Amino acid sequence: MSSTNSKTYESAPSQPVAFLGLGVMGYPMAGHLHAAGHRVSVYNRTATKSIAFCAEYAGATHGLTPKEAVAGADIVFCCVGNDNDLRSVVLGPDGAFAGMKPGATLVDHTTASADVARELYAAARALGLHFVDAPVSGGQAGAQNGALTVMCGGDQAAFDAAKPAGMAFSKAFTLMGDSGAGQLTKMVNQICIAGLVQGLSEAIAFGQKAGLDVNQVLDVIGKGAAQSWQLDNRGKTMVADKFDFGFAVDWMRKDLGLVLDEAKRNGARLPVTALVDQFYADVQALGGQRWDTSSLVRRLR
Repeated sequence: MSSTNSKTYESAPSQPVAFLGLGVMGYPMAGHLHAAGHRVSVYNRTATKSIAFCAEYAGATHGLTPKEAVAGADIVFCCVGNDNDLRSVVLGPDGAFAGMKPGATLVDHTTASADVARELYAAARALGLHFVDAPVSGGQAGAQNGALTVMCGGDQAAFDAAKPAGMAFSKAFTLMGDSGAGQLTKMVNQICIAGLVQGLSEAIAFGQKAGLDVNQVLDVIGKGAAQSWQLDNRGKTMVADKFDFGFAVDWMRKDLGLVLDEAKRNGARLPVTALVDQFYADVQALGGQRWDTSSLVRRLR
């Protein structure tokens, strides 16, 4: 990313920051923080990723534990897999909270439950720290291009402290409400995507059965009311039966599981979302655990 990145960074004071979790999202996000002029320390469960990051980004450092990586950081960013992964890097004697300086803020970009967000917010407050739940939308491409949409929950002061640095990898960084509101907003996002991808899948399968030039159809309807991000960015790859990229089905099922659990608690009725979740289970059964979410169309062929 460092040799091809064309993002223009907003003017923000250089800060000592840490990034925990160097997966397909975290690695480029941390790279943008470095490119924006921040002093970056990183941690990854597999240390070779941290070593590779420091080799690519001169001046970056890494810790062998989260506690070590976050020492001295004003803002700690985190992006891991799920609730348990998050607890494992934040809590405990080697976790981030054990090493953060008083008044520092942890901004968590994991798509996790609203419950764990509130749990860690309370734990942070008890230690004189701050916690912001801040899941992202935009996928791997958004992380690489520094164009993620970040939806946050937490205190205004902590959000204000984190936003200038967070804009290094974001196009929007918005406070949605109290602790947990960021995760709940991400759930709304995933509900929208699930329904859109299923509708697009049915439309493409229908057009192919009808003998239409579906790429031409997508060009035409994409200029009207059927236009969406999914149509613009996934429609033609769906027609071409290409799914070896993007946001994996396994991760979408994890996210929809969070959505459906939350719906049980708050009484929301999500019949389409529940159905599409089962359709994704069908895709997994076809061997598509790592295929992009647009692979829903495979069920219809």
